[in-house]
Amino acid sequence: MNLVAQGPGLGADDVLELARLAGCSSFAEIAERAFRFRCGEGKADVAAWCEARRIDHAWMPEGRRLADLGLLAMDMDSTLITMETIDELGECVGKKPEIAAITASAMRGEIDYSESLRRRVALLEGLEESALLRVYEERLRLSPGAERLIAACKAHGVKLLLVSGGFTFFTERLKARLGLDYTISNRLELAAGRLTGRLVGAIVDADAKARKFLEVVAELRIQKDRTVAVGDGANDLKMMAQAGLSVAYRAKPVVRAQAHCALTWSGLDGVVNLFE
Repeated sequence: MNLVAQGPGLGADDVLELARLAGCSSFAEIAERAFRFRCGEGKADVAAWCEARRIDHAWMPEGRRLADLGLLAMDMDSTLITMETIDELGECVGKKPEIAAITASAMRGEIDYSESLRRRVALLEGLEESALLRVYEERLRLSPGAERLIAACKAHGVKLLLVSGGFTFFTERLKARLGLDYTISNRLELAAGRLTGRLVGAIVDADAKARKFLEVVAELRIQKDRTVAVGDGANDLKMMAQAGLSVAYRAKPVVRAQAHCALTWSGLDGVVNLFE
């Protein structure tokens, strides 16, 4: 079994102490502030030790390689990108606090996602379509490590799926910009160049994300153990449960508790470091 430890706070003394604590026979640096330890069975006290020092850790089976994967799926808001797009659109109409509060509650799993989305989109009624482009061009930023993760997947032939409860305006632009293979997201209704406060078609919720994930898996004809899903909110959990490896990225507690491992302090390229 391999223990992968990484994060900006990981120092030389931490590496030596972690090797002793985990009873590892050897270790090697695999990237800046990232180490792989050769160990026996995972030890429970490692988790608390790493958490106290803001170090991400994961127990990975020997021989897992990125090149063996067939599909990596990611959520968009607060995962592939650093923001919640609907919150930023809310700021354009002076309603960011109201929308952000609903978003946070939904991501924690406290209220039904579909209902929360309808309520938030209704608050955007009257917003000019041009505001969406301003948010994309002026505010949207990729999460740290996103480009390295995507480049590594492409180099090894791993297909990329972007799933989002956000909007096609953003997912389609990111698909073209980053060369992603598949996307699914919600479509905002427009009339006379303004948002109507409604959505077009069925809502992309937790079930829709999981369904799209399984559709792509079936299309690619790959087994579960060749898939990875990365997300941060409660509406990602059903998709993550279908993956061979689920990664909670800077996620809510409910997501960290159910994922195989978590990246709380590392960037998205921390996913690459999990594989040999």
